[in-house]
Amino acid sequence: MYAIIETGGKQFKVSEGDILRVEKLNADKGSAVEFDKILLLEKDGQLQIGRPYVEGAKVAAKVMVQAKARKVIVFKYKPKKHYKKKNGHRQPFTEIKIESITA
Repeated sequence: MYAIIETGGKQFKVSEGDILRVEKLNADKGSAVEFDKILLLEKDGQLQIGRPYVEGAKVAAKVMVQAKARKVIVFKYKPKKHYKKKNGHRQPFTEIKIESITA
């Protein structure tokens, strides 16, 4: 059994027990979150395709970690013009563990 969920403007294929990183959610560490934007649901070989979402389907997950990703360096440079600019960015994320998928 698996599902394709939408969160943070991205789509993820999930099944029970999966651990994945999604865009930052407003939830505390250890709390439960529920996703109701299910685009596709596979159960016992049968596919349910949402228009746009599958009605009545939910994915329950538990928040494992709230953190920031590794730093990405942004360096802008224009030759012969004495222009250099260095910036860094750390994207916040939420790591979740999929607990159950219900139809």
